[in-house]
Amino acid sequence: MSKGVYISKALAVATVVLTVSAVGAIITMITIFQLQVNENPPSRPPTVPVTTEGPTGPPPNMRLPNNLVPEEYTVYLQPYLYPEVYNGTNQTFTFTGNSTVKFKCVKVTNRIYVHSKDLNVTSVWVTDESGMSLPIKAKSLQEDDSNFFEIKLQSRLKVQGTYHLFTAFEGEMFDDLTGIYVSQYTENGDEERFLVASQMQPTDARKVFPCFDEPAMKAVFRITMIHREKTRAHSNAKETGPPKTTEIDGEKWLITEFHPTNKMSTYLLAFIVSTFDVKETKYQRSTVRTWARPEAIKAGHADYAQKITGDILKFYEELYGISYPLNKLDQMALPDFGAGAMENWGLITYRETALLYEEGVSSTSNKEWVATVIAHELAHQWFGNLVTMKWWNDLWLNEGFATYISYLGVDRVEPSWNIKDLIVLNDIQAVFQVDALASSHPLSSNEMDVQTPAVISQLFDSITYSKGAAVLRMLSDYISDKVFQNGLQSYLKANQYGNADYKDLWSHLQEAVNANKDNYNVAEVMDAWTKQMGYPVVTINTMNGAVSQQHFLLNQTSPYNFLWHIPIRLMKSNKGLTQDFLNEKGPVTKEVYETTGKEWILANVNCTGYFRVNYNQENWERLLQQLIDDHHEIPVINRGQLIDDAFNLARAKYIDVTLALNTTKYLLNDTEFIPWESALKNLDYFILMFDRSEVYGPMKAYLRKQVEPLYRHFEDLTINSTVPEEHTAQYNQINAISVACSNDIRDCIDMAKAQFQRWMTDPSTNRIPPNLRSTIYCNAIAAGSEAEWEFAWEKYQNATIATEKDKLRYALSCTKDIWLLSRYLSYTLDPEKIRKMDAVSTINYIARNVAGQSLAWDFIQSQWTYISQEYGGGIMSLGSLIDGVTQRFSSEFELQKLKQFQAEHAEDTLSSGTRALQQAIERTQANIKWVKENKQTVLEWFRRESAAS
Repeated sequence: MSKGVYISKALAVATVVLTVSAVGAIITMITIFQLQVNENPPSRPPTVPVTTEGPTGPPPNMRLPNNLVPEEYTVYLQPYLYPEVYNGTNQTFTFTGNSTVKFKCVKVTNRIYVHSKDLNVTSVWVTDESGMSLPIKAKSLQEDDSNFFEIKLQSRLKVQGTYHLFTAFEGEMFDDLTGIYVSQYTENGDEERFLVASQMQPTDARKVFPCFDEPAMKAVFRITMIHREKTRAHSNAKETGPPKTTEIDGEKWLITEFHPTNKMSTYLLAFIVSTFDVKETKYQRSTVRTWARPEAIKAGHADYAQKITGDILKFYEELYGISYPLNKLDQMALPDFGAGAMENWGLITYRETALLYEEGVSSTSNKEWVATVIAHELAHQWFGNLVTMKWWNDLWLNEGFATYISYLGVDRVEPSWNIKDLIVLNDIQAVFQVDALASSHPLSSNEMDVQTPAVISQLFDSITYSKGAAVLRMLSDYISDKVFQNGLQSYLKANQYGNADYKDLWSHLQEAVNANKDNYNVAEVMDAWTKQMGYPVVTINTMNGAVSQQHFLLNQTSPYNFLWHIPIRLMKSNKGLTQDFLNEKGPVTKEVYETTGKEWILANVNCTGYFRVNYNQENWERLLQQLIDDHHEIPVINRGQLIDDAFNLARAKYIDVTLALNTTKYLLNDTEFIPWESALKNLDYFILMFDRSEVYGPMKAYLRKQVEPLYRHFEDLTINSTVPEEHTAQYNQINAISVACSNDIRDCIDMAKAQFQRWMTDPSTNRIPPNLRSTIYCNAIAAGSEAEWEFAWEKYQNATIATEKDKLRYALSCTKDIWLLSRYLSYTLDPEKIRKMDAVSTINYIARNVAGQSLAWDFIQSQWTYISQEYGGGIMSLGSLIDGVTQRFSSEFELQKLKQFQAEHAEDTLSSGTRALQQAIERTQANIKWVKENKQTVLEWFRRESAAS
């Protein structure tokens, strides 16, 4: 099938549009361009030093040669899309445009290489500074992953010479959520609307216009949009004035011209043409605007985002020591968007669920997500946009930093949430799982290993985001937050409007360390964390004070001789904190790790370090006894850490599995979210491994016993639809209901069914508290029949709030009816039913259901060719799909299915899923071994503990 759901409509009119309208439009744009050049003649650029003559043949790899440096683009774009379609209107999804890039020649060459993909380049001119045309010998698009458009000149370009490359082009806008694309939605119930949106990261600016599409090829951009009447165009910079009206082929069009941007990378460009409404406020010298569907703006769904944006900007200006660099900030809530959000400089784009919030409908987690994503994208306006990584191998500098700093930004605007503690659950414990596999990768990859768009896309993973955040948090804690801030400010000021790599950051942080008269070697400490894959387990023997480190892998002994420089904060029972530093493998004996009598040691206090901790049996037993006697003596973060470390140490065979299970016994007396969530995430592995075996019955009985006090703790609040005061308590109330219902506590199931039935009886009034809707919907549908499913499906189709649609979309996957799950899977390939951006997560939801797991795997096997073509362009989509549908794999039969799938599909069809498939194979092999070794022991433990009074 051709790419994009709108293709059949587009092809019906594409020929007419491109032959009749394109020529006139291009002439119009060229005329406008020439008038503006005359009004604003280009200034002479600075002199570039003469360099030695470089080769003139094709580039030796997938990177652009460094003989040409872009300085300024003038781009005209004309999307032909209508925002509304009336009777007799032929909707079209084509665009035309032209671009003139002024560039400097720094090495002799007779070839110009730019990137171009999926474009029909209709005209090419090259002129020198005087405007004289340079004869072109040949031009061609290279047939490989480089996407190089090569222009061979009859004569060589001169060093220090300034030249202009003009290209006219035409293309189609698909619904693939990349480049410049089409988004479709409804207003006023059932009225169809269309908008033009863009997503350039990482390598899709080349799908919009020919350009030097690499992050270090920064330039100034002058953008002009030619768009339909009754629409508004947006780009990175402010408009120069109101749109001008012109006539093209008998139709009225609007021309919106934007001020020149700051010097920036191509992947940060953004273009939107819509009929959205706006919420606007003034922030110091900048205008802050939030744009969304008119219905959403009118209903106040953008109010929360608008309220917190200015405060987060102010905090970042203090943190970075640099004012927000632009005079406007637009935030756009898009009905269709592949990622969570994108940090385009001055025009940030979001999924609706990441920007819009409605009090009384959206949940606490929805609100936290909005705040977190806004804080993440605003962090990028400096770290990533103002200073950009030189190449994609250092993507973690952008994403890891923004992930870490987002916790600080949210903490500033919502201090009562204690959000900074949740990085341990959301990022550190999560990425530990991936980074404990032999198929993991270092934060900083070798530059030569990151060449093609597919490989670049694979870097947008949890290692880049979450491990990046974790090691930066560790570094900030190690050298002190103030010194970290000073070094960061120095780094940004020194490299603003330019590019840098991790060595530049270490250098400026080292200067800050030296200025503080500290004796830390930043590069020496951090290189081990960024250049090596994985992380260490620190083993402490409190009987003799011995401490050592070892590369932690879940299912094998490490073949690498890795050594980390590890800052360790530890505490002894009834004593204060101590700091140590381990920079050798060991074991080495240190008095600080010795205990006497019944004393215990707890290392990695508050999980500031990126490592796991193992102890001798005696210390483990003392810690477990302390949890039973008075768990408050151990910090809440470390209660979660002890559970998470123990379960994973057991999987790697450092300790016995029964010791890990014993860490959950004290939870009868704990109502805090972090330890409960840590336990449930790890017990979820046991559920995945055993919910198709005889272990599951005793396991459910144990979980029922453990969760009963927690469910009763929140029961009155639940029955009275009251929200707990504390942020994390609201999350643990959800945990209590989810675990109680799924493990057959009758009161919980009856409560969920009654609340859902009350809604079905009165569909116009939903009294289920927003925080509890997801779990109550799910459990009511799981306990119900076709009637509950169909009711939820109708509500999903008619929901106008994106967060509510997401809750219902998840809940629909909870049914136990195989035929409903099978039909639901088929819906994921129909964008009229499930939006493309939601297809992967919906399939993964179904795979999480034990009744749907095998259905989901069979489905993606049979549909892989179509899925890889339609959904393969989005960041992380295919990787997260493979990861999601294979979580339960734990048999030789399932392993062979994976290997067969790998053999049947070449790397080009696996695309961004290549690494995820290898990780799935490795994980399945580990699961097979673990189940074989532990099944009987686990069965006996659950039987014994569930029967104990």
